[in-house]
Amino acid sequence: MKAFLENLEQFALDVILERRHGRLAAALRLFLRLLAWVYEGIVVLRLRFYEWRLSRVHALGCQVLSVGNLTVGGTGKTPIVEKLARRLADGGRRVAILSRGYKSKPLPLLHRLRNRLRGRENATPPRVVSDGSRLLLGSDLAGDEPYMLAKNLRNVVVLVDRDRVKSGLHAIRHFGADVLLLDDGFQYLPLKERYDVVLVDRETPFGNGHLLPRGMLREPHRHLKRADLLVITKCDGSDLADLKEQLRRHNRHAPFVECSHAPRYLEDLRTGEHRPLSLLQGARIGAVSGIARPESFEGGLRALGAEITYSRQFADHHRYAGPEILNALARSKGRNARFVVTTEKDAVRFPEIALSDFSLPIYFLRVEIELLRGGDVLDDLVARLCATAAPTKAKKLPGSAVAVAP
Repeated sequence: MKAFLENLEQFALDVILERRHGRLAAALRLFLRLLAWVYEGIVVLRLRFYEWRLSRVHALGCQVLSVGNLTVGGTGKTPIVEKLARRLADGGRRVAILSRGYKSKPLPLLHRLRNRLRGRENATPPRVVSDGSRLLLGSDLAGDEPYMLAKNLRNVVVLVDRDRVKSGLHAIRHFGADVLLLDDGFQYLPLKERYDVVLVDRETPFGNGHLLPRGMLREPHRHLKRADLLVITKCDGSDLADLKEQLRRHNRHAPFVECSHAPRYLEDLRTGEHRPLSLLQGARIGAVSGIARPESFEGGLRALGAEITYSRQFADHHRYAGPEILNALARSKGRNARFVVTTEKDAVRFPEIALSDFSLPIYFLRVEIELLRGGDVLDDLVARLCATAAPTKAKKLPGSAVAVAP
């Protein structure tokens, strides 16, 4: 069933991105465009309900910083969230990252039904991935990104729950959090008084220009006006005047930050040993990935000098089985690869495999954020958040959004 659903997901993606042609694909795209019009109406109406306070909004009494985007996947949110969380924690803040845990395992069905029948759907506490000192859940229960963040960050609490109001209150009451960092929070509207950092992919800022399910946009372009800071990701140092002018049509106040996702080193999955990027220069390798944009990952490996002799691309957030990894190793070895490289996000989804079963080394590519332009804007934001004490009243942060401060 899992393979069928992933194949169906890939087929739909190929139709949306116009990789498939013919009458059936064209008819499906027309149908999806009609659904996109309905979807846009629902998105706009939902936003109005929150703006007019017809839907309940909450202020939790502490700083709330949201990191999100306008499109589905592929903008590089996780390294940005990690960088912000680390800098805030280093500055003395008690940070809690709130994630919805996309594609994590749900609670058992009977447990969910029992809570619903008792009117206690919100009675189950959030999943604690990390309490700030210990990693408490695996990637299957936490989700890929929360697990990766919890694994890489010390002194940062990581919670998973669809209801970020509930998990935010839990973080404040049980862990003393004074800064809540919403991972993928731009579309989460019940939390008000927050500062919205919105990521824009330099390569595909608006996907194919269509809303879901015809395209990759979660909201219309004009909703960028809610952003307080626009971070353009995957930059290469080239001039971005045209893109900035395009973004300014929808948002005239948010400052820009430009950054790249810079590879740092390779890490051995078995031993944790770090190897230099020079290991890739001239090396024949296998590449395994299950991410939104595998072509970007593989292009980065080639730019570092690697020759990819075997490539295996799975659906985004694919949860690997042991035989799949062993098969990739065997096929890579059969094509004279020296080792296999995957992404850090994929590595957390790899199953436990006996060391003796590895026919080749497997490394993941560690990628971190490198600020190219506008770093002073981010420095100022972090400094303002770190300069505050226990919050008691609302105060404006840089930009136009309201965040709670002392």
